[in-house]
Amino acid sequence: MNHLRMGYVLVVALVFAACSSMQGGQMAMEKKSLYDRLGGKPAITAVVDDFIGNVAADARINQRFAGANIPRLKTMLVDQICQASGGPCTYTGKSMLDAHRGMNVQDAEFNALVEDLVKSLDTLKVPAQEKSDLLGALGPLKPQIVGK
Repeated sequence: MNHLRMGYVLVVALVFAACSSMQGGQMAMEKKSLYDRLGGKPAITAVVDDFIGNVAADARINQRFAGANIPRLKTMLVDQICQASGGPCTYTGKSMLDAHRGMNVQDAEFNALVEDLVKSLDTLKVPAQEKSDLLGALGPLKPQIVGK
């Protein structure tokens, strides 16, 4: 599997984590979708733009994105986060297990990608609850991604 696919699939893992993490929370927050609490598609687009910049600058993982079609990657990520957070978009990609088979993603690569996303969420001042909702399910997804 090529580096473009590896990079895309790692990023997709983060987005699916958001979909799985939307449980509980404060009563007032449950009335609005995570998509709305994040600020909708414009805010998600801003996070993705910043995140891709972080990944590109991250020597630990940027080689996984060599040759990537960055505009397409950004579009796919926005749509995936939009859907995962309860918005009106549709993601049609593979499951994390299927997408990562044979890629041998390492713990350090997975962790670096998560760190790059957290950096973007912090830079854009995403509130703690929304950040937690986006990141909360990453731990359970890790076995579906790392070492497959």
